[in-house]
Amino acid sequence: MKWLAWLLVASLVTFSAAGYGEEKSAAGKDGGWQDISEKVLQALAAAGKKPAWPGKAAGIAVNRITGDVFMVIPDQGMWKSSDHGESFTRVDGGAIGGRCETGFALNFDPAGKRLACFMLDGSSGYTLDGGKSWQKMTGNGRGWDAASVDWSAEKPADIFALRHESGGEVFTSADLCKTWKLKGKGFAAVGIFTADALVATKEKEKGIFRSTDGGGSWQKVSDLQPAGRDIRILKGVAYWTSGAGLLVSKDAGRTWAVQGTAVECSFGPYFGRDEMHIVVVGKKGVLESKDGGTSWQRVAGLPPRLDVGMPGWFLNFGWDPHANIFYASRMGEPAYRYQR
Repeated sequence: MKWLAWLLVASLVTFSAAGYGEEKSAAGKDGGWQDISEKVLQALAAAGKKPAWPGKAAGIAVNRITGDVFMVIPDQGMWKSSDHGESFTRVDGGAIGGRCETGFALNFDPAGKRLACFMLDGSSGYTLDGGKSWQKMTGNGRGWDAASVDWSAEKPADIFALRHESGGEVFTSADLCKTWKLKGKGFAAVGIFTADALVATKEKEKGIFRSTDGGGSWQKVSDLQPAGRDIRILKGVAYWTSGAGLLVSKDAGRTWAVQGTAVECSFGPYFGRDEMHIVVVGKKGVLESKDGGTSWQRVAGLPPRLDVGMPGWFLNFGWDPHANIFYASRMGEPAYRYQR
């Protein structure tokens, strides 16, 4: 019988060691991705609520100043975590519905607090106080793929948005999404500096186009081809992800150039302590630069089933530079956390 007892103990030790190894590989401090949406989905199921198609999670964003995480559950609203994804509370009060179609549907002010959500198949909305209160946007068909916000204003009002499955229709709003004006068709990405100064890409013509009359007319200003669906602006400099590297404009979109070393990226950029500390995401995973793009280091792969098929689409990423945590979400898949 002693040999049987020994065999049982050995089996338990082997099982425990194997289990620990799998857990560490998936979610430990060695850099694996951990599911942070399961608890929310379980709570919804217990309450008799079910996420809309395609299920699970469908969007994530991070306040780079506070580290607060905002997660979308399809048609079950916006959920906020202030403990790095350990727990979530729904905060939108019914203002947010649907899902994020692209990685630029959630538009966070780089200065923090203000977040605009441009949703598909559900209500869009925004918060100007870090998620304490929310306002719905006026609807426009099925909703949006992406939108650009002029966060430079103390009271943001000007928006430039790309409508979903409309032949590339773009709209502007001068009253924080209460009313919309159609500005044309055939566009693929958007960017706003001021109400008059806009940039965009087109569906059937390569390059960057610029308007100085609020979208009434367009002129091609660069042969460079962005992959991101929106620009990001920090300290007056515009950044646009691309297959050739991080594109930068320091003159409100008049001219563009690749900043630093060429790197394939389509999501971001996400800023750290300043404009020199940057993270982007592409087909090879999460890439970080601490020198403004002069050099890049791959710091994480992509979570399971979160491959970059169409650059700029379907996935959302976030970065908390203070806690050194990355977040990721793809509609129909779990939301993930990566602790370095």
